[in-house]
Amino acid sequence: MDLTPRSEDWEQRVRKSFKAQGFMTYLGAEISHLAPGAVDLELKLKPELTQQHGFFHAGATSAIADSAAGYAALSLFADGVGVLTTEYKVNLLNPAAQDILVARGRVIKPGRTLTIARADVYGLGDTEQVHVATGLFTLMSVSGVKD
Repeated sequence: MDLTPRSEDWEQRVRKSFKAQGFMTYLGAEISHLAPGAVDLELKLKPELTQQHGFFHAGATSAIADSAAGYAALSLFADGVGVLTTEYKVNLLNPAAQDILVARGRVIKPGRTLTIARADVYGLGDTEQVHVATGLFTLMSVSGVKD
């Protein structure tokens, strides 16, 4: 599988796009790993991101999985091409009670129009790593978007 970026500025483009995404900023998510076809996002636990039992809310878990997969895809796209999620399915595997969530987005099949990626989300504690969610994502390239 060829994971060669179609843009020389792929890293800068991903970081700029991520910084402009208001929702990830609102949640407090940060890029912790970036490579062609691979993006990891981290999210620290805070009360505003929990559900009634104190676990990370599934919405926060799914949101960082979606963005990690999307930015993994964007890292391979040409200049002037953005990314939109067209479909995804997330399976929640375990309650996320750890201090940090990390979503590891990886491209499975790159394409010109549609790219398929997966994202696995782990809860990271002092001594443990718990697989809390896994998802499959279809991402569409969108021409003419502003970088």
